[in-house]
Amino acid sequence: MTRSIDYGNLMHRAMRGLIHEVLADVGRNGLPGAHHFFITFDTTHPDSEMADWLSDRYPQEMTIVIQHWFDNLVVDDEGFAITLNFGDSPEPLYIPYDAIRTFVDPSVEFGLRFETQDEPDDGDAPEAPIEEEAQPAPEPPQGGAEVVSLDKFRK
Repeated sequence: MTRSIDYGNLMHRAMRGLIHEVLADVGRNGLPGAHHFFITFDTTHPDSEMADWLSDRYPQEMTIVIQHWFDNLVVDDEGFAITLNFGDSPEPLYIPYDAIRTFVDPSVEFGLRFETQDEPDDGDAPEAPIEEEAQPAPEPPQGGAEVVSLDKFRK
């Protein structure tokens, strides 16, 4: 069997580590300046946690905005917990890093998009490639947390 360097998965881990580091800093020190985040994640990921009414409303994917009001941001090695305000209703969420599909900070036009293909049936086959790329982002609406669609940034 030929050994090779799996750059796709190495990059995947590095970008998840970047998100971990950024969120950990925000958890300790708050959001600096105009920075804010749009984070789209897979709501079907087995380790994602949210209120039933949110998972019913967003059965596959959801985008959160971390900007004006958030509470209880706790970052660990596998993901992060946060409480966001949905229509004057604070709701706790837990989002594993592996569930994140996009991470965008429109204040500096920085973004990451994680794409995966269906996994091969053969357990010995290499994992699907993962792509990360910078994306420009729209300005978010003012107010509390709001779910937005980033479909126009998808290829």
